[in-house]
Amino acid sequence: MRTDLFTDPVDGLDEALAAVDAFDRVLVSGLLRPQPAQAAGLAALANAVAGTPLASLVAEAADKAAAGAAGEDHFVALAAARTALMGSVHDALTDRVADITGRPRAERGTQDPDTDAPGANVLAAARAWLCDLARAGWQGIDHELVAGAAPVVSAMLPDPRLRRQATLLDGFAAELAASCPGATLDRVPERRWADLWTRALMLTVPGAARTPVPSTATGRLLPLGVDLQEHATAVQAQVHAVFEPADGTAPRLVRAAVSAPKPDTVVGAGLWQLLRPRMSLLAAAGEGRAMELDAMPVTIEGDLLWDDQRARTGEPADPFATARVILSTTTDGVTAPLDRHPARIAVPVFLEGYETEHEADGPLTFTVAGHRLAVDTDRVPAAGPLTPEAVAASGACLGLLRWDAGEFVLQPLAVETTVRKKTVAVHAGAWAGGTDDKVGARAEKAATDSVAVLRERAGKLLRA
Repeated sequence: MRTDLFTDPVDGLDEALAAVDAFDRVLVSGLLRPQPAQAAGLAALANAVAGTPLASLVAEAADKAAAGAAGEDHFVALAAARTALMGSVHDALTDRVADITGRPRAERGTQDPDTDAPGANVLAAARAWLCDLARAGWQGIDHELVAGAAPVVSAMLPDPRLRRQATLLDGFAAELAASCPGATLDRVPERRWADLWTRALMLTVPGAARTPVPSTATGRLLPLGVDLQEHATAVQAQVHAVFEPADGTAPRLVRAAVSAPKPDTVVGAGLWQLLRPRMSLLAAAGEGRAMELDAMPVTIEGDLLWDDQRARTGEPADPFATARVILSTTTDGVTAPLDRHPARIAVPVFLEGYETEHEADGPLTFTVAGHRLAVDTDRVPAAGPLTPEAVAASGACLGLLRWDAGEFVLQPLAVETTVRKKTVAVHAGAWAGGTDDKVGARAEKAATDSVAVLRERAGKLLRA
């Protein structure tokens, strides 16, 4: 592993992000009555894509927006330019990750796309609302403007093909509603809201959300670790794994995700109760077992479209043994065009033989072959036995290499540490299939009680 590349600058990265930041500041005040500073931000975005096929469209859009006369097509062009810039940042960083790990990247295949393009009218309504947001700006939002998303989301939700767009719009609108009125905001999350606005707008373009028809995967799946992501009303677990095809071709990195809505009262290890019944892979990952797949649908990006009927539990498989023996030979996945964003980078890596350093009020760092790597222990979930203390005392770590706040960081998924002179593995997803741990068992029981009460209340409401 080329640890010296953790901190080496990436050519063109700062310039691309500077253009993105300039455009993001434009959206703060909105484009109903643009000021000279906003015109400069628009020009910076246009200049950044001047040598690309988007050049003329974005230059026209920037001029119209600076004059306060931008229409929907112009806003879409600006969003496309920002998407292209963030995509270029993503590509540069994933190339750097490939250099660090030494693993090859998969070639993009030629699967035929799904030709179905549903909901043209409702997508147009969503696009109109997003353009109104851009005109008002984040400082100009109010409850009436934000509420305009509600009928659009309601019209999208019945169609499974539009759930992706509906979920994004609903979550975005909820964040904005919690911050209304925008004029009173002390701090605006410029990058985040611009990311959400850009992605939502791009997904309203007819055909933008089309995905290639998935292929199938038959062979052995070796889990590496579980990334648990919790929000106020939802929870998701993503299992990162190595897939060994039955035909003997090269192993590849894949993912399988499951999500569920959650009440506020279900926290900690209780979250697994919401997810476990939806995907048998969680139990296998928690127990340290492989799974045998039979024609499991898989996207070209390496996302398994999980179907319990196409999987059976296999023999024991130690993730650390998998990492030491196979991980370096795997092929990294590719990323769908609209998903190319530095926040999407989450690449499994294995480190050992490092030194740890944890300064007071500072981040934990690993020093690997003389080069420092920040460790993001804030991402370690409370729903498992892995703790920041265990990470700090570890000698080997399985984790996800990410890019955050201008640097590479490591999100631990599992560590090997020494307990009473014995090497012990501690996994973030160890309780995914159930646990005898006292803390985990108490959280599981509390979650069972909470869910039972909520179901009883829901039943009474339905009968009323």
